Amino acid sequence: MSAIITPFPGINRQNQVGFDKNELTQILNLYGRMVAAGNWRDYAIDMGRDAAVFSMFRRATERPEYRIEKRPALRNRQGMWALVGEGGAILKRGHDLGPILAPVERKLMKLVEV
Repeated sequence: MSAIITPFPGINRQNQVGFDKNELTQILNLYGRMVAAGNWRDYAIDMGRDAAVFSMFRRATERPEYRIEKRPALRNRQGMWALVGEGGAILKRGHDLGPILAPVERKLMKLVEV
């Protein structure tokens, strides 16, 4: 007897924005260092038609402390990457992921500094 596999309804992966391997590696490296420093404890990834969002949480029951958003439609304008703060304000926007992560990297350096 052969199994019949039915795709989950309503999901069209062709129109879904996601992170590639290098982007996800950069984000997860930062996330891992922040977890090791005791600053973050949870994350969430949301991939939709217009954007892919990686959210970092101090605790799972709170709003995300930071969100990293990838919006390809803004690639030719102000840049497809954005770092969004807890209150929803865009803290940094640009074309490359590295400079977008820099403010969070600096925060990590301050945590380690003695």
